[in-house]
Amino acid sequence: MPFTPLSPAGSRKVARDAVHHPLFARYYARISVAAETRMGMGGIRDRLLAGLSGRVIEIGAGNGLNFAHYPHTVSEVVAIEPERLLRQLAVEAALRSEVPVDVAPGTAEALPVKSEAFDAAVVSLVLCSVRDVRRALAELQRVLRPGGTLRFFEHGRGGGSAMTFTQRGLDRTVWPRLTGGCHLARDPVAALRDAGFELGPYRRLMMPEKGPRLPTSYCVLGTAWRPRLTEPEKPGQTV
Repeated sequence: MPFTPLSPAGSRKVARDAVHHPLFARYYARISVAAETRMGMGGIRDRLLAGLSGRVIEIGAGNGLNFAHYPHTVSEVVAIEPERLLRQLAVEAALRSEVPVDVAPGTAEALPVKSEAFDAAVVSLVLCSVRDVRRALAELQRVLRPGGTLRFFEHGRGGGSAMTFTQRGLDRTVWPRLTGGCHLARDPVAALRDAGFELGPYRRLMMPEKGPRLPTSYCVLGTAWRPRLTEPEKPGQTV
């Protein structure tokens, strides 16, 4: 069934241009393609998406580089991207994809989709730049079915006290303005745990694996789940 975004009369408005960073979008589109081979991002995407099945929502799809890596067990991908230029590139990538992909405008904090509509969700270098991490993760909880899978690949805080001090200093000054709202010192694993996700296996990585340690180098790749619903205890039931 083709994806239809909720209309403005629905519970979530579709914000067509809630994010607009045209200069950074052009820069990101170029460096992300180069990183596929030079930094091994193609292999990271394969590991991020391996084993997924059913309906998947991808938040902050960027220029759609994940689309070519989805396994054939995925029946549909709904890709949400707020930035206009990147969304146009994602549409082009969707046309080349071997799995059905629908690209739609929207923000992570107000996803234009129904509740409990997806078997899995994907965030890839997204939580660093959303305006409200708690709201974004609450939305992911809403749209995932109970027991649904969340795959994540994010960068964040790391490298000891000196690097953390540098990351926080850049966050308070020039970094978000130059990089489309990206932040360096967020802790994605702690944010997922605080949002109520059940954390599965995850691995910390350095990107690039070899070479100088940069404020953006400290990454994590892993899996989490929306907890399954439990039946309420019946009156008089003993444990």
